[in-house]
Amino acid sequence: MNTLRAKIAILLVVAIVSVVGIITWVMLAMLGPPAPERTTEPLADQIEMFLRVAKQDTSGLTLVPEPSPGELRENATARLRAELAKRGHDLAVSITRKDWNAPLVVSIPIDTKGWLLMPIPDLPPQRKPWFGLLKWLALITVGVTAIAVFAAHRMVQPLVLLENAVESVGPDAILPHLPERGPAEVRATARALNSLSSRLRKAIESRMRLLAAAGHDLRTPITRMRLRAEFVEDDEERSLWLSDLDELERIADSAILLVREESGKAAPETVWLDRLVDDVARELKDQNLDVTVTEAQSVSVRANRLGLARALRNLMINAATHGRRAYVRVEGSEAKARVLIEDEGPGIPPELLGQVFEPFFRVDPGRRQNIPGAGLGLTIAREIVQRAGGDIKISNRTGRGLKQVVELAQVEELAAVKSAAE
Repeated sequence: MNTLRAKIAILLVVAIVSVVGIITWVMLAMLGPPAPERTTEPLADQIEMFLRVAKQDTSGLTLVPEPSPGELRENATARLRAELAKRGHDLAVSITRKDWNAPLVVSIPIDTKGWLLMPIPDLPPQRKPWFGLLKWLALITVGVTAIAVFAAHRMVQPLVLLENAVESVGPDAILPHLPERGPAEVRATARALNSLSSRLRKAIESRMRLLAAAGHDLRTPITRMRLRAEFVEDDEERSLWLSDLDELERIADSAILLVREESGKAAPETVWLDRLVDDVARELKDQNLDVTVTEAQSVSVRANRLGLARALRNLMINAATHGRRAYVRVEGSEAKARVLIEDEGPGIPPELLGQVFEPFFRVDPGRRQNIPGAGLGLTIAREIVQRAGGDIKISNRTGRGLKQVVELAQVEELAAVKSAAE
């Protein structure tokens, strides 16, 4: 109910039903039936007239020995007796009806001579027909709701186009081009979003070019400094210089790799995730990293194979180096494929978990780097996974260690075919 379509529909329904209800109430108040007391007074006048005639001569009146039979109208009878009592007549008059289509009959006692029966038209209702008014408003509400929902849908349809366009923003944060049609306000909004998308695309491309140029241009001075460092006579000092230059070179290479991943447009393909994880784990074992695949369900995803392998490799290396050893598990459920990578390291302080995907992030930036890496592994891995329509979640394990979870959309049909073949 928190959508613009619902709010417009509710506003229309409330406005129309309120106006119709107020007008109907005013019309009932002005043109409705008179109050019951107003109809009882003329009836009492007629009875008084018959009483005066009966005192003078009853020969012209037809009297019966019993009052009229039928259902007693108690409220009308009570009002009539009260009105006669005001006028000094204590009479046991009664108003009855034999059946639903018979007229009302007033039975008037004439001394001890008998009863005078006087048919009268139906009396007006005792109160305003509020129940009927409620039914009338309910009928109007049903009809107005149908029209309001249709009108609200037509009114917000141009905005749905903008909503869908914004939701389709990819991992590169670039909006697709929006058609500039519809009402003037919608056209202006689409034009502004298209302009924003164009400026944002140019800014990102400029940033990528700057980052790539910086990484590329750093290689030349790094090479010159490496040559000069070789002439340092002190072995310990030379080793420190070469170590710092190695770190600078890794940062430059990682920056160039990040640009390549950001601008990569390789078409996705069907990848068997369990096989890919086994291949990456086997490759890292050959590099003397402690990586173990504990479970691998047969699942497939749509992604760029080389890029996804690079992302998984970065995550496994992160677990095997910072967490001493990596335990990898592949599973699939609810149309999702997951790769869980757990380690036995110290984990990350909870207040820093939100920064792990920032470029060049380190848990302790003040310490010297004793593990190879430029701090871009997680950043590049997330870029690759998000481009494939997935996400990476990182959290501390209960007790000790870190858990990295890669989630991707599973290609269920292909997984079922593979299971059947096996």
